[in-house]
This record gives sequence, structure tokens and C-alpha cells, in this order.
Amino acid sequence: MARLASASSPPLTSARTLRRHFSIFSAADPKPPETPRLLHHASLEVIGGDRFLPALKDSLSKPYDPFPLVGFNRHVETIYAAFYRSVPSAKLRRECLRTKDNGSVALDWVAGDDGSLPPESPILILLPGLTGGSQDSYVRHMLLRARSKRWRCVVFNSRGCGDSPVTTPQFYSASFLGDISEVVAHVGARFPRANLYAAGWSLGGNILVNYLGQESHNCALSAAVSLCNPFDLVIADEDFHKGFNNVYDKALSRSLRRIFCKHSLLFEDIGGGFNIPMAANADTVRDFDEGLTRVSFGFKTVDEYYSKSSSSKAIKHVRVPLLCIQAANDPIAPDRGIPRDDIKANPNCMLIVTPRGGHLGWVAGEGAPNGAPWTDPVVMEFLQHVESCETINGERMLDDVHQIQV
Repeated sequence: MARLASASSPPLTSARTLRRHFSIFSAADPKPPETPRLLHHASLEVIGGDRFLPALKDSLSKPYDPFPLVGFNRHVETIYAAFYRSVPSAKLRRECLRTKDNGSVALDWVAGDDGSLPPESPILILLPGLTGGSQDSYVRHMLLRARSKRWRCVVFNSRGCGDSPVTTPQFYSASFLGDISEVVAHVGARFPRANLYAAGWSLGGNILVNYLGQESHNCALSAAVSLCNPFDLVIADEDFHKGFNNVYDKALSRSLRRIFCKHSLLFEDIGGGFNIPMAANADTVRDFDEGLTRVSFGFKTVDEYYSKSSSSKAIKHVRVPLLCIQAANDPIAPDRGIPRDDIKANPNCMLIVTPRGGHLGWVAGEGAPNGAPWTDPVVMEFLQHVESCETINGERMLDDVHQIQV
């Protein structure tokens, strides 16, 4: 049974900490206020998230209409979005963050925000997909939409991605959470009065959900969004080698090789169980992971790496609001890998599955065919709803409110 701490309990140090405990209290309350369930359109699969549905009614009450001649085929939609979606211009200011292990990641902030936004403006941290960065169209569209709502945005470019520097013989992986932990802590320390949020796509979504599960009750984020997350990397790997999916496999392995070759001298005398020639000449993502990734992060086999790095296992431990958006026909993040039962069982989680969308596609809605993906308005409606719950009567929660325990 949840209970309020006594008057002698120590005060919270920040509104962000209060938010975390309030969120946990709300989820654990055995008698939450009953809200009539708003029906979503039949074209969408929606699981969980009853408390978030009112905020999403504008988007979810409409049918999902894929753009003609593009949305009829998952591969056409995936490729079209990758090559023909517009890339909005944005003036970014780069901050290179040195990590505790002497590695480096690049944080790209919108230039001028420090002078135009108040310090308490909510912050959205964006995590691109495998080999992705702040140059990608889907990242830019999300960044500009959030910025139009007066949110502060920062793109987290993983080691080697988006021309981020590589200063040690280690890149990143689906399970390595050291960098995201340091990024969240760094951003939070820089803007202590702001609530922190994050959105991740594909591998970035997998890393984000793993982080939420690891931090659980202690998560510094107020809420998060995961998009086209592969969730079960074993299943995703199985499908990656089938039919047309080989095209994506070769394209991604080519991008990985390109990043590796730029920094190959760091790995010249590394020795151990690494197979540097395999990584440097990898024709598949699995080959790259076998030669480099799984050894870097201490896994005996690639299958062990994929199994233990799957974010599907982290869902049950998530304790902040999490919206997951998937496409039923995603060729890279298979529908059968979605942890529907765990999402349904966790009151903090909500799942939306569109009938089409491909991978990083979602060529539908007001932005189709070349503008923002269908998901962007949904993401912002969700995040703005959570941010609005961070205030009481228009005023931000005070630090002297006593801790709520579970």
C-alpha cells in the first residue's frame, strides 16, 4: 500500500526526484480514478496506456492511411523514407563529452537555445538508430517539431556516429549503457530545473529501453518514447538474413565498416579475441558483431550478445511513462518480437502498432510523402501530456514537498 512519508521525512532535492516518486505512486495506487476509455481507430493496435489515451485522442481517433504508391509495400516505404524524405535544416552546436573510460560522444544542441529558452524548458534527448546521427531526416524532423513547442533538444551521437570522435578502441553496442547514463547525468546537471525526456529509434530505442529498465525507480527521465525498436535481437537477427532484408544487412554493414575504417589504427594492436580483419571486411552486421562488438563487451558468442542485449526483457522493470510505437510490417524490427504481454502488464507502458510503416518510414499523415513521419505528432502529444502533469495549478512542484514512498 502506498503511503505518504511523515512530516519529518527529508525534503526532496529537486522537482525531478519528486516526479519520479509521484509517477511510481500513481502506478502503484490500487484505486486510480476511473477514466472512460477512449476508443482508438480500428486500424491501430493499442495496448495499455489507458491513462495516456485522452492526450492522444486527436491522433489515434483517425485511421492510419499510408501514402498511396509508397505505403503499399514495406520495403518501398522503408527505402523511400531513407532516400526521399526531406532533411530540414538546423543550426547545431556540437559539444564533445569525454566519458569516464576516456571515450567520446558528441551532443548536438540547437544553436541559440541557451539565449531564447528558459532554464526550466523541458529537454528531449534524441537517440538515432545504428550508425545514425543528427544528420538523419527522422531525427531532424523530430528535433524541429519539439523545438517548435519550445522544448530544448539535443542529439546523442554514439561513438563514431554523426562524425563523433572515437578516442578509445571501443564503439557502442545494444547493451552498453555507460554512455547514455553519462549523457543523461550531464544534461541533467547542466539544466537542473528542467525535466528530461528521451526518444530513440531502432537500436537507439533498444538502448533507451534497456536504460529505463536498468534505472527503474531511479530513472532521471520523466518519460521516454521508443520507435521501431527490434526488442528481441535474436528474432531480428533471424529475419535479417531472409529475402530482401539482405539489402539492409549489407547497407548497414557497409556503414559500420566505414566508421570502423576511419578509426582502425586504434584497433591495430588490440589482440585478444578480436577478429579485426572480419570486422573490417564484414558483409553482414552479424560478421561485424562477431569480429568486434561481442568481444568488446565481453560476450562469448554473438547469439549471447543478442539475447542478453534484447530490450524486451527490460520492459517489466520500466517505472516511468514509456510509449512504444511499432509498425506491424517492419522488416528490421519484427512484429513477433514485440513484448506485448509485458507491455500490457506494466501500467507505465503503452504500445501503438500501425498496420504499415516499414522501418523508420511511416509515410502517412499530414507530412506525407516527403515531410515528417506519422509518428512525430503522436510523440509530442504524449510527451507534452507527461510534461503537463509535472505542474500543479500551473506552478512547478516545489522542492519542499515530502517524499512519497511505495
